[in-house]
Amino acid sequence: MSAGFPAPVTAVLTLRNFRRYLLGQLVSNIGTWMQRAAQDLLVLHITGDSGRAVGIVTALQFLPQTLFGLTGGVLADRCCKRRLLLLTQTAMGVQSLLLGLLTVTGAVNLLSVYALAFALGAATAVDSPARNAYISELVARERVATAVGLNSAQFNVARILGPALAGLAVASFGTGPVFLGNAASYLAVLYGLITIRADEPGDHGRPRPGRARLCDALRDITSTPELLLPMSLIAFVGTFGLNFQVTISLVAVTVFHTGAAAFGYLSAAYALGSLIGAIHGASRAKPPSIRRLITTTVVFGALEATLGLIPGYGAFMALLIPTGFASVTVTTTANALTQLHADPDVRGRVMSVYFLVLLGGTPVGAPLVGLLSDVLGARSTLLLGGVVSASSALALSALLPGRNQRRSRVTRAASVTGSPRTPARPARDRSADL
Repeated sequence: MSAGFPAPVTAVLTLRNFRRYLLGQLVSNIGTWMQRAAQDLLVLHITGDSGRAVGIVTALQFLPQTLFGLTGGVLADRCCKRRLLLLTQTAMGVQSLLLGLLTVTGAVNLLSVYALAFALGAATAVDSPARNAYISELVARERVATAVGLNSAQFNVARILGPALAGLAVASFGTGPVFLGNAASYLAVLYGLITIRADEPGDHGRPRPGRARLCDALRDITSTPELLLPMSLIAFVGTFGLNFQVTISLVAVTVFHTGAAAFGYLSAAYALGSLIGAIHGASRAKPPSIRRLITTTVVFGALEATLGLIPGYGAFMALLIPTGFASVTVTTTANALTQLHADPDVRGRVMSVYFLVLLGGTPVGAPLVGLLSDVLGARSTLLLGGVVSASSALALSALLPGRNQRRSRVTRAASVTGSPRTPARPARDRSADL
């Protein structure tokens, strides 16, 4: 197990529970990315190459995240996370099974694809907070950053392999078998969850007593700079900086005047950089810190802005690799900080807020990117994303010391006067993060 792996990675992969969980997620995510690609091809076939219909299907899959994402966080803290994941993963597998059966029998139509896409999005909205919060309950606290990095690595591996395998599978068998194959891939996740044992560290998602109120999570976020800063920063970066699915296609077509193959190479370069960044992040021995998040976001913003100035296709593709590296470092660091500094009894709700600010800006950012591209050109979208990301990191970092000093003065005053405002919960040890 240790050959070829850095020590932090080896330490996490030796944990039976996390290893089974990770492998199940990898198999399922490959199937999910295959379904996403095949679903777009199916919609294009049904509608006669309607890009508008593809956009509607994508919107229907992301809309439930905005509508139900916070509810998913409440459920993650109110219920046993493992049991909740068994239900959501089963529901997602059933969705794929129904879509596959409708397709292979010739009964599929556009309305049924729309309905099943929304159903998948609803299950994912409940699943995401529980699935990410559950990672912190499978490993010890000092291994959370490594576990988050490994989870990001498997996601990027699936993002690279899934669409490529989907293209081969659709060409050979059609879209229906791809959906059925994705349904079968959920068995890997379910097997991993069912076989998780309680003999390793962690409480494995046992619900805590009391009401799970969303306001408790919001209070925890706003009163903790190490939560508020990543949340605020990822909102700006997610809305303006992480629109590469849109910006890369715009630059490929309108600037370099290339076709689908050249666009695929650009997407692969960005995905490769993301994969390398995820593996690098998982192998780091030092815990994540606010300083690392700020520095990496500034570097990411500078790289993205530079992309907007690159004149040649080859240089643009080469620079996408370090840009992907930096982008995944930003998101995994923010994710790890959020999980480490959220109180365990509200972690599911805190993660639901995290995913809301990360993905909730897409309906705003994507149309803005398209509008800006139409008015000023595709390069301007990269310049805007880079400048906003870097400047927001610098501005928010300037606010953190002031918040820490004010909180420190309040704590000292409370300890002298014996005020009942003194926090009842134990203070977190944040010395490694500042």
